[in-house]
Order: sequence, then C-alpha cells, then structure tokens
Amino acid sequence: MEPETSKSAADTSLEGLGYTPELSRNRSVLQVAFMCFILSSVPYGLATTLFYPLAGGGPSNIIWGWIIVSIIILCVACSLAEITSVYPTAGGVYYQTFALSPPWCRRAAAWICGWSYVLGNVTITLAVNFGTTLFFVACLNVFESSPGVGLVDDLETYQIYLIFLAMTLLTHAISALGNKWLPHLETFAIFCTLIGLIAMIVCTLVIAKHGRHSGKWVFTHFEPQSGWPSGWSFCIGLLHAAYATSATGMIISMCEEVQEPATQVPRAMVATIVLNFVAGLAFLLPLTFVLPDLTMLVNLVSAQPTPVILKDAIGNSAGAFCLLLPLIILGIICGVGCVTAASRCTWAFARDGGIPGSKWWKSVNRSLDIPLNAMMLDMGVEIALGAIYFGSTAAFNAFSGVGVIFLTLSYACPIAVSFLFRRRADLKNARFQLGFFGGICNVVALAWSLLAIPLFCMPSFMVVTLETMSYACVVFVGFTAIAALWYWVWGYQNYAGPPKEGVDAIAEYPNVHAKTG
Repeated sequence: MEPETSKSAADTSLEGLGYTPELSRNRSVLQVAFMCFILSSVPYGLATTLFYPLAGGGPSNIIWGWIIVSIIILCVACSLAEITSVYPTAGGVYYQTFALSPPWCRRAAAWICGWSYVLGNVTITLAVNFGTTLFFVACLNVFESSPGVGLVDDLETYQIYLIFLAMTLLTHAISALGNKWLPHLETFAIFCTLIGLIAMIVCTLVIAKHGRHSGKWVFTHFEPQSGWPSGWSFCIGLLHAAYATSATGMIISMCEEVQEPATQVPRAMVATIVLNFVAGLAFLLPLTFVLPDLTMLVNLVSAQPTPVILKDAIGNSAGAFCLLLPLIILGIICGVGCVTAASRCTWAFARDGGIPGSKWWKSVNRSLDIPLNAMMLDMGVEIALGAIYFGSTAAFNAFSGVGVIFLTLSYACPIAVSFLFRRRADLKNARFQLGFFGGICNVVALAWSLLAIPLFCMPSFMVVTLETMSYACVVFVGFTAIAALWYWVWGYQNYAGPPKEGVDAIAEYPNVHAKTG
C-alpha cells in the first residue's frame, strides 16, 4: 500500500473515532518496532536497576525473574495489541477504557486510567533520565582519583541534580527540535545496542579476569539480602524486569503518527517483547557468570552495580568504560523516546479536558509538528519531582517504582473492562485477533497487575531507613489524591471523556472500522 493511501485510511479511521488528525504520520512499520525497542531499551533498563534482583536473591533472581516477567509482559502486550487494533488513538489505554466501559461507569473509569497513564508516562520518563544520570556518574567512577576512590565520588547532591537537569533538558530538546529525525536516531540506537551487546558478551566471558561461575550457580544460587522472607524477596527483585518492560504500552500514544496504526502498532508491541527477551538474556547471562561478591554489590553507595561488575571482569577502567558507553548512549536515546511518547499521552488526555488548563496543553506547534506545550508541562513536573533527591538519595527507587505502578494500573484498566464487559462484542473484528488465547492473556495480565501494584510499593529491605524506604507509595498516593480532588472539584460536573460519537459508531458498525482502520 502506498504511503499516501495508508495515511488517508488511517486519518479516516481517526476521524471515525471522533478526532481531527493534527500530527504527521511519518513512521513505517520498522520504525514503529524500533521505537518500541527504544522505549524499553532493555540492556540499559536492566543495567540501571540490577541492584533490585541482587538484593532480592542474586543470580537466580536475575535470570528467572527476567524470564517470568517477560512471559507475563508478553500477555500484557498481546492483550493491549488486540484492543489497540480496534482503537488506535494517541489517547491509548485511556481512550480504550472509555470505549469498552459500560455507559454508567465510563467517565470515572477513563479518568482513573487517563491520570494513571499520564502520570506513568511522566514518572517513567523521569526515572529514565534520573537513572541515566546516576548510571553516568557510576560509569565515570570506574576511573579512580586514588586507589579505591572513584573519579567523581565526592559529588554533592546539587551537582548530581544539575547533571539530571542537563540530561532532562537534552532529551526534551532533541525530541522537540528533531522530531522528523527521531526515526533515524532510533535506528542508530538499534545498531549501537547490537554492537555494544556483542562487545560486552565477548570481552566479559573471554577475559573474565577473576574467573567464571558455573552454570549451576548462575541458574540456582539464591542468596536474598533484603531481610524479607525468601519468596517475598524474590518477588521484590522482579522490579528489575518490570521496570525494563514497563514501557510496553507507551507506544500506543504514537498511533496518530503511524501510517497504519491498527496493524503496525499491535504487531510491533508483541514482536518487541520477544526481541527484548532475547536481548535481555544476552545482556544478563554474561554478567551473572562473572559476578563478584554479592554483598559488596548490594552495599554499593551508588546502587549501580553494573559498572563495578564490568570493571571487575575486564580488569581495567578504560576497557570497562568502553563497554559501558553504548549503554549510556542508549539511556539518552531511551529518554528521548520516553519524552516523545509522554508528550503525546499528555496532549491526548488534555484534548479531552482531563488536565487542569487543558486549553494550553492540547495545542500543537505547527512549525515543529509536535504538542510542544504538553512536552513542556511534562518537563516541568519531572524537574520539580527530581528535587526529591535533595531529601533522599533513594529518590530513583521512588521514580522507577511509581512509574511501573501507574503504567501497570493504566494497562490493566482497558484489559479489565474488555474482559469483564465487552470482549466478545467489540473485539471480534479486531485487526489483531487472538480469540481464546486473548482471554488467557487477559487473565494473566490482570493477575500480574493485582500483584505488581502493592508489591512495588514495598521497600527493597525489610529494615527500613530514610535511605531504604520506598517513596513510590508516597508519590503514588499523592498523585492519586490530586487526581481524585480534581475530579471532585471539576471533573464530575464537566468532564465528558472522549468523543462519544466515535465510540458509538464503532459499537454500531464494527466491520466498517475494521476495514478502514
């Protein structure tokens, strides 16, 4: 199909959902898949949160946690893909929740999902940029100013925050000013990741200066250091894999910039999970075979064990830093991708009046062809939340934890209402149809959501201090209270949700939408 024909069909479908096309459709199917991969950036995401499974149980927690969560997230992706093939809009799971819910609860359900989706996008973007900051500092510390002292070990809190601020401004600037070149940047990131993975696998396993563990140790050794009972400790270690795969549904917000969103986005979501799984194992297995002392890694002040592991395996600072450089680059590009997706999500929710001051945030900058105001709003929130670091160096735990919680909740909303109310009626003509297997995926996805939301509010260590407390629950409750208050003050009387005519048209003529979508 020619691009212009695809664009026309996609825009016609969008108008059928009740929206006027405002963004350019400049992404092909490969570019959609590449962006899906970049949003997760699995080697980078796994590198920055490796602390969690090391504290949770060690090598077996790392490997089996990744395998288990990848299977679960595949079910989440399949569930969302099926729904997205019917409702491909930038509103993503928020629009889908409204469309699939019964009329008596659709406004409230969409409000809960919309706020969760927006806050999840914003906080996971914050976590990525803050994580890249901490990881960058830890990478610099593979060089020593004196024996046993890292090059920048003595950085003050405000200096870390300034690096985070620079990282945030950089990722937003690239996303805002280089929108039409982003697909090329993401393509570059794929090759950078591939080269970096191959180099790390070969160098780590071949050099292995302090030897290698046995396969039995890697796959069976369980040494929890969190203080929690073994089973619960293992579960808390799953935040590692959950964080790396949390961006699964963020790509849905790019539907209005994709040539054939009803087919390309669902397929890309599912295929990327498989690619992420392979890339994750390729990254994790070499590291677990050369792990140094686990207690030492868990007690690192930086809470970034990956640079220490690579330096120990390679035996020199320069070699370790060269292997870490592709991960730093990937982290920056991941931040750019998250900024892009989050701005579309915020813009889409504001378009339906869900955010205070929506008239400002729903506008599109015609010269840049992006929702610039929504992007600036997200950046302001991220910079303000980043100041939590001045009160606690465990701030990254809060950002990553609450991002996973909000995104998990937002993904669960359309899956739940689809499964409970309208699955057979509304999805029987889906372009990405899974039939009976789709129902099984729904059950797995909802069961995971019920576990993940309370689980990731828990601290990583049983003995809680100001440094080890999980501030994710504080941020989660705080934002939930703000959303509830705004609904009580304004939303209950004024919020109508997405255009009802589009939802009603699909319900009445599903076959027409299936052909034009």
